Amino acid sequence: MTITPFIIMAIILFSLGIYIVCTRSNAIGYLMGIELILNAASINFVAFARFYNGAVDGQIMALFVIALAACESVIALAIVLGLYKHYKTIDTKNVSTLKY
Repeated sequence: MTITPFIIMAIILFSLGIYIVCTRSNAIGYLMGIELILNAASINFVAFARFYNGAVDGQIMALFVIALAACESVIALAIVLGLYKHYKTIDTKNVSTLKY
């Protein structure tokens, strides 16, 4: 088995993530797009470590990416809840500032 299927899957995930971030006006859509981009990076880390190095460096970096994604989700969801509490919408086109 070669590394090519993993690279193709990572490219598809990254492209979908960029597409979602560029086309959605919903804050939850942004979060989903960023998660797809981070998952594509994790796949690349693990695949390149497995096929070219054989060490566990890729798995360790993937764990760091998972931890980063968890922290990002918590903070971003807190921001989304703040937006909804103040503006009664999570549509980012309707929100011009975060100041109260």
